[in-house]
Amino acid sequence: MFLVTICTLNRQKFPSLEIVQEALSRYATRGTLQFNVAVGRYVIMPDHLHLFVRGDDNFILANWLKGLKRIVSASFRKEQNRSLWQPGFFDHLLRSDESYSQKWEYVRENPVRAGLVNRSEDWPYQGEIVVIDRA
Repeated sequence: MFLVTICTLNRQKFPSLEIVQEALSRYATRGTLQFNVAVGRYVIMPDHLHLFVRGDDNFILANWLKGLKRIVSASFRKEQNRSLWQPGFFDHLLRSDESYSQKWEYVRENPVRAGLVNRSEDWPYQGEIVVIDRA
């Protein structure tokens, strides 16, 4: 199962993109080791996340994202006095005729389209936790 997931913030920006990246990395690594959930490539924007996620047949995306949102929010507990996240999320199941690499290129260009960097490779808040292939 491949999903492109966007978690949007509640009309605000993350207090620190570095902290979000660290929290995402910890949560994704734990998910890989304990729950057979893989986070492939990701891009953290100032007010939302793009993730490629793959889970087994028992994987429930909504539950997994609830945990991710909780971990990220807990990282900012002292700075936040209101909810960080909008309810819900957007997801897209990659169909067999869609290319993971094509979707990644689109997501990867978000910081360029937003005017944050001139080249996507210059955006420091992106990466890959584990390699996900189409198999």
